[in-house]
Amino acid sequence: MRTPVTYTSFVAVGDSFTEGMSDLLPDGTYRGWADRLADRLALREPGFRYANLAVRGKLIRQIAEDQVDLAAAMGADLVTLVGGLNDVLRPTCDVDAVCGLLESSVQRLAPTCRQLVLMRSPARRGPVATRFLPRMEQLFGFVDALARRHDALVVDLYGARVLGDPRMWADDRLHLTAEGHERVTEAVWQALGLPAASDWTADLPPAVRAGWAARRSADLRFTREHLLPWIGRRLTGRSSGDGRPPKHPELLPPGDQ
Repeated sequence: MRTPVTYTSFVAVGDSFTEGMSDLLPDGTYRGWADRLADRLALREPGFRYANLAVRGKLIRQIAEDQVDLAAAMGADLVTLVGGLNDVLRPTCDVDAVCGLLESSVQRLAPTCRQLVLMRSPARRGPVATRFLPRMEQLFGFVDALARRHDALVVDLYGARVLGDPRMWADDRLHLTAEGHERVTEAVWQALGLPAASDWTADLPPAVRAGWAARRSADLRFTREHLLPWIGRRLTGRSSGDGRPPKHPELLPPGDQ
């Protein structure tokens, strides 16, 4: 257990996972683990400030070019950097190039903050993850080595069985549900040495398998609402994050954003 540290500011850098999809709020916006973590940290420190620069769909080069220097300039106590999984899940990917961009980003961020946090990203278990497992393992192994060189923390979400449970994933099968994001919040919280509120690795109750018709209906809905639009964006070179600004671009108290 790490000695608890007081954090007065927090900047989150990354893609849709850190933006908070699909932890949906009543107004149609997303909350997510980083917002949840900021809210908890703010309760411990008056005047706490938070920025979330993450934007859905971003590749590691875009994160490095658009977010890293801005985050470094903010000089926050705590910085989280999660990226690269969008790259390695594409049909063609130069994993060494992804690792190089990740390393340059860490080299830029680590000296500017008290604590840098990296992650082994969660992934839904299934044929897609299995197909890209060698790339993911190469990326995650590099993250571990990078953290050792720069005294960063690594939160191992991929190794948590519960986060591979399909029930932790939204209908798009790409993003965590609200409960999944809450588990990630608790995982980072504990990695920072703060007192545990729950066992974030605890398994869900045994699943009741849906009937054949319900499974086929879910597959058709997924294909129509999520898979085909995703394929269309890939074929036309578009991204779900094109033209979208960060939801919390300035370092401010969470309630002022």
